Amino acid sequence: MNNPPDTLLLIAPGCPHCQSVLGSLAELIKQGDIGRLEVVNIAVHPEAARQAGTRSVPWMRIGHYELAGNYSLGEIRKWAEKAASGDSSADYIRELLEQQQMDEAIRYLRDHPEQLPELLKLMQREDNSLGVSFGVSALFEEMAGSEALRQLAPELGALTRSEKANIRGDAAYYLGLSANPEAREWLQPLLDDPQADVREIAREALENLSS
Repeated sequence: MNNPPDTLLLIAPGCPHCQSVLGSLAELIKQGDIGRLEVVNIAVHPEAARQAGTRSVPWMRIGHYELAGNYSLGEIRKWAEKAASGDSSADYIRELLEQQQMDEAIRYLRDHPEQLPELLKLMQREDNSLGVSFGVSALFEEMAGSEALRQLAPELGALTRSEKANIRGDAAYYLGLSANPEAREWLQPLLDDPQADVREIAREALENLSS
């Protein structure tokens, strides 16, 4: 593996899963899947939990992926491999949404706005749960008016030409959040979309851009 990631693990006394996660990370150290492991007992160093923005343990940061809960050896190895390879963050964001960790997903995108295009991959997946689909929409709303979303307008514009009405509608809605005046050129054609709900979303998006 190229560039095995360093890992921070937060544990606490009485934690039912901390020992198994620690054992898994120790095994990955031996195998060379992670480069360095720092373990902090938050009962002794509560500031570590505050800095990480978490109240739950076990909590770990593998590269720039932050995960909370009882992950198996195989699952942790998967995230270590993704961190080492510089893999895209779409799977990570999806994981956070599936685990109902919306605050963590919001913080991740705010800290890494360059990863916002990964939401385009998520919004087009057909196997998303309702929680993931709603989560993707909520993340776009959190990034409304940001420079990262403004810059994403051309990619969203391309999705307004999708064969799928739900993708066209979602793209129109997010363009309305972009605060990018150039979004109008992609929204105007949708006023004649064959789907009534897409036409309505496009109208509202254009109004949003004008407000």
